[in-house]
Amino acid sequence: MVSCASHSDMETRKVQVTGGSTYTVSLPKEWATENDVSAGSIVEFHDEADLLLLSPQRDDDHVEGTLDISGLDEEHELTRAVMTMYVSGFDVIRLETTRITPTQRRVIRDATQGLVGLEVIEETADHVVLQDLLDSSELSVHNAITRMRLVALTMLDDAVEALIEDDDELANDVIQRDDDVDRLWYMVSRVFRTVLRNPTAANEIGFPRETVFDYQSSARQLERIADHATKIANLALELDEITGETASLLRELREEAVYVPETAMDALLAEDSDEAVELANEARRSIRDLDDTAREVDKEVRESDPQSAQVLGLVVDSLSRTADYGGNIAESALQQAAPSP
Repeated sequence: MVSCASHSDMETRKVQVTGGSTYTVSLPKEWATENDVSAGSIVEFHDEADLLLLSPQRDDDHVEGTLDISGLDEEHELTRAVMTMYVSGFDVIRLETTRITPTQRRVIRDATQGLVGLEVIEETADHVVLQDLLDSSELSVHNAITRMRLVALTMLDDAVEALIEDDDELANDVIQRDDDVDRLWYMVSRVFRTVLRNPTAANEIGFPRETVFDYQSSARQLERIADHATKIANLALELDEITGETASLLRELREEAVYVPETAMDALLAEDSDEAVELANEARRSIRDLDDTAREVDKEVRESDPQSAQVLGLVVDSLSRTADYGGNIAESALQQAAPSP
C-alpha cells in the first residue's frame, strides 16, 4: 500500500528509543490540537500492511448529523436527503423543522424502510430521529455484493424473457426487485465511506480499505445493470410477444451480456490472483463476441415495424451497456490482483 502526500502537508519525525526498548515519536502539535489530543489522551493505532494509522479514541463512536428539512417539500428531495445522510455514514440522523407534515413523516418512513439497519427511534411534532442499529462487524460487503450479483443478473435474465414472452407479470416483478438492489447498494456505499473515515471500521469489517473500494466500485456497476434490467422490463410492457429469429438472437445476446459481469465477479471474488487475472481477461475478451451479436440483432430488428424497432434498439443498447459494466468490474478485479508496490 502506498501513502502519497505533498511536501507541503507532510511532516517528518525522528523515531527515538526510550528505556532501551520502547520506540517513541512525537505528534504534530497542530493535528493534536485539532483532534483534542493532549497529555493523558488515549490514541488508537491501526496496522494496515506497511502503514500505521493513528486516530483519537472516542468515548462514543456514534456519528450524529442534523438536517433542517423545512425546505424539502418535494418527496424525492426528502428521500434523497435521508439516503445521503445514511450513505455519508451518520449513525444517528436528526431531521428537524417547525412542524413535520404527515406527508413528510410518510416519506421519511418509506425512505427508512429502503435502507439496511436504519430505524425510527424518536418522533415529535418538530423532529424525527433515525438510527443505524447495525454494528460494523455485522455488515458484510462481501455478502452484499454477492447478493447484488445474484439479484441484478437474475433481473436481467427475467427482463429479457418477459420481453420475448410478453409476460407482464414477470416484467412487473423485475421492476419491484430493483428496490432490493438499491438497498444493498446504499449499504455498501455507507460501509465504504465509514471505512474511509474510521480505520477501526475496516478492522471490524475484516477487509482492507482497498478491497472495500473495489467492492464498492463493482457494486456500482451491478446497481447500473439492475437499472437496465428495470428499463428492459418497462419496455417489455409496451411490446407483444417476440418470435422467430429475433427472439433467438435476443436470448443469445442476453446470455453473452450476463456472461461478462458473471465472469468478472468470479474474478473479483477469486482468492488466487492468477485465477483472478485469467477470469478478468476472459470477461474483457467476451465483450467483442457480444458486439458481433449486437450488430446481428440490430440488423434483424430493423426489419420490424418502426415502433418495435425503436424499442428493441433500446434493449440491445441496455444489454451492450451491461457487458461494458462487466468490463469495469473486470478492471477492478485486475487492479485487486496486481502485486502491491
